[in-house]
Amino acid sequence: MIHLNKLNQANSTLILLIFILSSLFLSACAVKDQPKQKLPLNNEKTKVPAASLSAEWKLPITIPAGQGEFYKVAGWYTNKQIFYVTNLNQTSNLFLYNLLTGKSKLIYKTENPIVNVQISPSKKYLLVHTSPSSYEGVVTIIDAKGTELLKKTFPSYDLGFEWNPYNESKVLVTKFAEDWSFQLLLLDSRDDSTTELNLPQPFIKWIRKDEIAYLNWNQTSPSLVAPLIFKQLGSEGDKTVFSNLIQFAAYRNLLMTVTVNKGDSSIADYSFYDKEQKRLFSFSIPQLTKFSDWLVPFYDYSEQKKQFLTFRPLESGEMDTYTDGFQLISYDLKKGSNKLILGGLDNVPISISPSGDTVLIGNNYEKIIDLNKKKSYELMKE
Repeated sequence: MIHLNKLNQANSTLILLIFILSSLFLSACAVKDQPKQKLPLNNEKTKVPAASLSAEWKLPITIPAGQGEFYKVAGWYTNKQIFYVTNLNQTSNLFLYNLLTGKSKLIYKTENPIVNVQISPSKKYLLVHTSPSSYEGVVTIIDAKGTELLKKTFPSYDLGFEWNPYNESKVLVTKFAEDWSFQLLLLDSRDDSTTELNLPQPFIKWIRKDEIAYLNWNQTSPSLVAPLIFKQLGSEGDKTVFSNLIQFAAYRNLLMTVTVNKGDSSIADYSFYDKEQKRLFSFSIPQLTKFSDWLVPFYDYSEQKKQFLTFRPLESGEMDTYTDGFQLISYDLKKGSNKLILGGLDNVPISISPSGDTVLIGNNYEKIIDLNKKKSYELMKE
């Protein structure tokens, strides 16, 4: 009897064991069939889709108490951070604003009013131009944390700058006198040196590390077009690349030219070339005339997306009597296509974000446009 009971207990234990093993096997199969989910690492940042960035923006900007009044936005630092300037009496403050957190961080404070801030192409450095008096300009180069790297004073009525994108230790500085005569200097922050350059034009662009380009306007016989000149710094010779341009712009591995259409002078032709002057893309827009030349609307280029943004008038005519506003158009250089972003706008400066999804717009960059949603937002309260 005892032996029978033990046999029954063993059978019961065996059945229970088989049931447990079956359950585990079925659970394992169910887990195997489920798609694997990637768990976020502690140092992995959550990415906000570009199309929904504007929904996360904290706008308008609230200036910290006691830090002056808004003067202008200087430009982009990252896709979610911009620099802006406030004025307080005779001093200025440079802030870094986070569009997603709504927080402002004081980067740099000046003893004299800020005239302009130039952000280097890599966004690592900023050139701060202040003016102690009408005939003096102070140039200070700082890093993104506000640490001073260089400071120089230039007797001048106004100053112009062109940062070398291939070597950011070098900046071309154009000193203007009150009669708009000029002197060109090469500022090198590595050794704190300033070298005078003998060039015939004040507005220069960098083509390569040691090569510059400029439109060589005739000083004695005014003209509506000019030849585009390439010149190696330190050499005597130069090269004429194009004969009759209204304007040009130089980007990394890209050259943009604006010319008058040969068949219709009321049309402007925009062409894009690689470094060997091979044409990549072109388009045409109506052209507006000014008193002594043509109007070239403001523009900018996104290296990330290979897209060129500019304003397009609805029709040709005279700028003084034109009242129909401008369309902001995006041209895709890879696809050879274009799309309308917004219409009914003024012709004002624009600056594209590093990602190419957003643009600052306005004389003081006081507005921001989400290019994916095609919506405009005010950065400051009116």
